[in-house]
Amino acid sequence: MFGKGASSSKSMEIIGSEKKFSVLIVDDDPIIRKIHSALLSKFTKEIQEVKNGKEAVDLCRSGASFDIIFMDKEMPIMTGLEATKELRAMGVNSTIVGVTSCDLSSERNDFIAAGQNQCYEKPLTIEKIKSLLSELNKNN
Repeated sequence: MFGKGASSSKSMEIIGSEKKFSVLIVDDDPIIRKIHSALLSKFTKEIQEVKNGKEAVDLCRSGASFDIIFMDKEMPIMTGLEATKELRAMGVNSTIVGVTSCDLSSERNDFIAAGQNQCYEKPLTIEKIKSLLSELNKNN
């Protein structure tokens, strides 16, 4: 439906939060996608996964929208930084969270310069997710 590599969305109930968030996970590692999806499923209404930045751009270009996009940096075809720049140029105003396995301090400036809102080290944890969702709820 959304092209090769996109998975169907799952309906999820949010726990302990005022808003039900829709989430896109962009990562070329299927294990990381599975871990992040499992962690996020406790807090979101919809999760979609794609395996590279081009698939994320194509998905948004086709009309899909998300409250939060978790974007890996290093991916084949289109990196997370390239995808973020393109999404911002398209007018996508989702919260984009960089997720990296590299040294966080050296990556943060690259992520923010590309237009991302936050940057976390892989893998995500419940604490990181709760902190982010709490911050987003305050802003909504």
